[in-house]
Amino acid sequence: MQVHEYYIKRCLQIGKNGLGTTRPNPMVGCVIVCNNKIIGESFTSPYGYSHAEVNAINSVKDKALLRKSTLYVTLEPCSHFGKTPPCSDLIIRHNIPEVVIGCIDDNPEVAGRGIAKLKASGCHVIVGVLEEACKEHHKRFFTFHNKKRPYIILKWAETTDGFIAPKTKDEKKPVWITNQYSRQLVHKWRAEEQAILIGTHTVMEDNPSLTVRDWKGQNPIRVVLDKSFKLKNDFSVFDNQSETIRITNTEIDFEQPLATQVCRMLHDKNINSIIIEGGAKTLQTFIDENLWDEARVFIGKPQFKEGVKAPKLKRQLISESKILEDTLKIYRNN
Repeated sequence: MQVHEYYIKRCLQIGKNGLGTTRPNPMVGCVIVCNNKIIGESFTSPYGYSHAEVNAINSVKDKALLRKSTLYVTLEPCSHFGKTPPCSDLIIRHNIPEVVIGCIDDNPEVAGRGIAKLKASGCHVIVGVLEEACKEHHKRFFTFHNKKRPYIILKWAETTDGFIAPKTKDEKKPVWITNQYSRQLVHKWRAEEQAILIGTHTVMEDNPSLTVRDWKGQNPIRVVLDKSFKLKNDFSVFDNQSETIRITNTEIDFEQPLATQVCRMLHDKNINSIIIEGGAKTLQTFIDENLWDEARVFIGKPQFKEGVKAPKLKRQLISESKILEDTLKIYRNN
């Protein structure tokens, strides 16, 4: 592996530490190398605080070494004032002579300006090292800015005979199809994404809380489709454990393409990733409007013989794994 790829790979490793906390900012990883030795590294702090480059530079004990170092970063350093000052200015101020960048920032406020500023200062800039891996790493950020919508993950569990819910049940709570380890994984996913969405029927039938309970992390913003204000405020999704956005017919036209309008509304609210958890009608709406990026489908051991059919999905299967008796299939919408 070439030396630049080696250190960008390290940037990707540590950048993942920001998953679920930096949103809507990208989870950037940064490494500083002097004489083939890492002298500083870090990742983006929670939103509103320091970027990865700032944290990495601050981690270097002997700042004099920066004048003969190479800074590696997964995404182009910012050049504008936001919640924090421009990272490109900090790099220039410390006279770091070389910067290696995984991929260019498509954000219109950056989009090559950080690179241009670095080059103008005399810094040697290399762009595009492990570019595809860096773009994949920043998929939520790029989807939000390029497609003007959140990165969308569909998630459901179905029985071996293709149902996501039984025809009838005795209590207003979920009927579990998967085991406890699969359910814990779902809570991990909730902590990683900014929001989670369900429809009216799912709230009424299951009364879910949509929070992170079996994993340590931040609760996602709950988004509930409630066309005609059917849902009373005593449902769990309206408690104080997390913010809830209720979408009714006063915000969007439910007679028009629904997913498109929801995506536009969520983009306006600065939400860059969301899990669609159900029910079947809501999931199928996003599939039919081709507004999704990943689908994570559990297949559990039970059989219902009749009930609510699972959504129909025909796309590229990218992985399949076992969680005890459960099967997890991951699909990608290319």
